Amino acid sequence: MSTPVAVDRPFRADLLTLDPPRLQGSHCTHCATTVFPPRDFCPGCRSGGELQRVALSDEGRICSFTVVRQAPDAIDVPYVLAQIDLPADGVRLMATVVGAEPEDVVLDMRVNLETCPFGTADDGAVLLGYRFRATGAEVAA
Repeated sequence: MSTPVAVDRPFRADLLTLDPPRLQGSHCTHCATTVFPPRDFCPGCRSGGELQRVALSDEGRICSFTVVRQAPDAIDVPYVLAQIDLPADGVRLMATVVGAEPEDVVLDMRVNLETCPFGTADDGAVLLGYRFRATGAEVAA
């Protein structure tokens, strides 16, 4: 008898898909508001029955950010925590940014979604979360 192999998966199935990596949001067909994370009601018009799950763009820009220099012992510092705008979807969300030194991060910097290990499930599967990687001309290789 073979032992089942644990399959890597998102830490929350309704938040993230893996192939291709995309954050999941809700789009209101009544007022056209798109939000992340997905919700059961529209915060724009309070509609509850006209929401569709949508895959959000994997390309964004930094709207605002801070450099975190103090964290619990298990967390490496410094790191960048940013508000990311997804212009194609009209969504703003918060995430960590990697791929650039904290002092090199600037407003309006282009970023792309990527998955990252978040923890381990009871069955041994790697649980995946998300973050954004700095890209473009602003980033020195």
